[in-house]
Amino acid sequence: MAKTLSFGAMHVGIAFGLGYAFTGSVATAGVLTVVEPLCNMVAHHFFEGWWERREHARAQPAGEEGEVVGAGAGLVAASSPPSQIMAC
Repeated sequence: MAKTLSFGAMHVGIAFGLGYAFTGSVATAGVLTVVEPLCNMVAHHFFEGWWERREHARAQPAGEEGEVVGAGAGLVAASSPPSQIMAC
């Protein structure tokens, strides 16, 4: 969570600067500074969780995650992402 909050603090400065540069309005930049980074922090929190689950799933042996399809060289787990499928 500390990583997410640090990212949020950096993002607040950037959001305000860009909001003010594009609109010339402190009020509009302030609203953008509050709303947009809060949405990004929440999204980032869930993204980190998804990413960790994804990495954990990729680290699982193929037999545990899905059925093995085919025979001989080039066996592939049925649930493997396309980047892991290799044709021989």
